[in-house]
Amino acid sequence: GPGGGCSPEHRRFFDPEFFSIVLFDQRGAGASTPVGEALNNTTSHLIADIELLRKYLEVERWLIFGGSWGSTLGLAYGQAHPERCAAFVLRGIFLGQQSEIDWFLYGLRTIFPEAWHRFASMLPPAERKDLLKGYLKRLFDSDARIYLPFARAWSEYEGSCSTLLPNPELVRHFADEALGLARMEAHYFAHQCFLAPNQLLNNIYRIRHLPASIVQARYDMVCPIVNADQLARAWPTASYAIVPDAGHSVWEPSVSTIMVAEIERMKLHLAG
Repeated sequence: GPGGGCSPEHRRFFDPEFFSIVLFDQRGAGASTPVGEALNNTTSHLIADIELLRKYLEVERWLIFGGSWGSTLGLAYGQAHPERCAAFVLRGIFLGQQSEIDWFLYGLRTIFPEAWHRFASMLPPAERKDLLKGYLKRLFDSDARIYLPFARAWSEYEGSCSTLLPNPELVRHFADEALGLARMEAHYFAHQCFLAPNQLLNNIYRIRHLPASIVQARYDMVCPIVNADQLARAWPTASYAIVPDAGHSVWEPSVSTIMVAEIERMKLHLAG
């Protein structure tokens, strides 16, 4: 995401005999309604929603688990409420920096030129120097005949770049969540994810004392490994596992395997 919803499959990373598993769809995403709504939808709103959910469920402290935008939001929430966090397991690190947004919009062309040209060619040539502006205009158009094709194009672009080897099934999954995913990503990208420059790295001191696992695929092109490297260097006490043979998706087999192993390791730490 931002904009991607949860699925029951996300529970598979956790031992249900040990963990109470809480999955939630953020504003505008997944099963939350209205889908793709940008009004009152900022990182601060999402942090407040997580806190509201924690209080409602009467959870004193919890393990924060998130990948891609989930790693961004997990860090932002943890830094706002460190006393409510027991540990972190973060994957496919995205720090909300402008350089990362620019990479998604333009840099991926160097690795996935076919997917990028399909993405960019939705706009007339004169608008392709500012893809975000062009897509925002159309994604938030009132006419479904306009916004739906652009939402699918955005989502299929991301899905096409999310695995080491082509995975049409994953691309179809991205297309199924197209409207929420595309609108929310474009909205958040247009506002630099509602974060100050380098905010998450600058504030890592607030959670540095807490146990953490960072999992990053070597060939993650959506959220390149340089982001995870920055986080690991700022958080040297965190475990840092590099998956040698996978792309961005958590459903890459080797990523899933290491995620389960890291959560099991964290389980032993929390149980002890």
